[in-house]
Amino acid sequence: MMFVLANALCTASGHLHSCGEYKKEITAAPVTITKVLEVDNDTATIRFILLGFPTRPAFQLFLFFVFLAAYLLTLLENALIILAIRSDGQLHKPMYFFLSNLSFLEMWYVTVISPKMLVDFLSHDKTISFNGCMTQLYFFVTFVCTEYILLAVMAFDRHVAICNPLRYPVIMTNQLCGTLAAGCWLCGLVTAMIKMVFIARLHYCGTPHINHYFCDISPLLNVSCEDSSQAELVDFFLALMVIAVPLCVVVASYATILSAILRIHSTQGRQKAFSTCASHLTVVILFYSTTLFTYARPKLMYAYNSNKAVSVLYTVIVPLLNPIIYCLRNREVKAALKKTILCKGGGPGEDVALRN
Repeated sequence: MMFVLANALCTASGHLHSCGEYKKEITAAPVTITKVLEVDNDTATIRFILLGFPTRPAFQLFLFFVFLAAYLLTLLENALIILAIRSDGQLHKPMYFFLSNLSFLEMWYVTVISPKMLVDFLSHDKTISFNGCMTQLYFFVTFVCTEYILLAVMAFDRHVAICNPLRYPVIMTNQLCGTLAAGCWLCGLVTAMIKMVFIARLHYCGTPHINHYFCDISPLLNVSCEDSSQAELVDFFLALMVIAVPLCVVVASYATILSAILRIHSTQGRQKAFSTCASHLTVVILFYSTTLFTYARPKLMYAYNSNKAVSVLYTVIVPLLNPIIYCLRNREVKAALKKTILCKGGGPGEDVALRN
């Protein structure tokens, strides 16, 4: 599956010279997952029951259509952004290369969770196999961790563009962009692997009931029938590290960006610089605040029903809103989307390499 992800990502980005190395780095980490996650036969045959949203059948049907619409709209919005960036030569820039990575990431991010959730709305059998649960959890953690780091990389890109505009083409080269993007994915894969080593080896008795609509870390640890304190500790500190380090990069980048904007004398120049960063900053605040509330706090503070409500925000609502947020304040993306929707070509720049 990781090869398919890497190949699709290179196709979506389209304009990287180092695509072969990019795919090699992304696909290298999960190759050993079946070897690392050695579980006994009794645990491997366990089936979990996802409690989801316990409501009346009629309301379950209503929720099905709401979440189905949100899922399809998310796929459509992000696919259109990828196509627009790929087809318009004016958007072959680092900023939009990272945006296409984010759109690609969020398409997979929602696909890991939404299909199973939608099936459970219509089915009385809400079980999921141990292997299915661990697979869903692994890719979910991978995509969440990757998005944290990718948002920090996008903040760094904006920092270079505004604070060092003359050196921007020299700093943000094709090779650096490819390396940064591959590094985001690799860090996400490795972090998820470390977490899975501790979680998958726990024992689960009977048919555990998971008080969530997908296999998330905290509900899984809660239903384990052995001491999970070590796994909880590893999860907590990895969550803090994956959130705190990128967040420091984001804060430092925007502190220098704000300082640079305040030194701009013209009102038009300030507005242009601010509009460049406003959409990304909004996405960062939405994503970081909801996930920080869920993951970067001790177990004693958990209330699982509130966690489910917050989880809907970052697994359904935020991916749905992100493309809209990025497009509302960006004339170039809106123009490219109009061309894409109207089936107009992007001109001779379509197949050129990433432009600075």
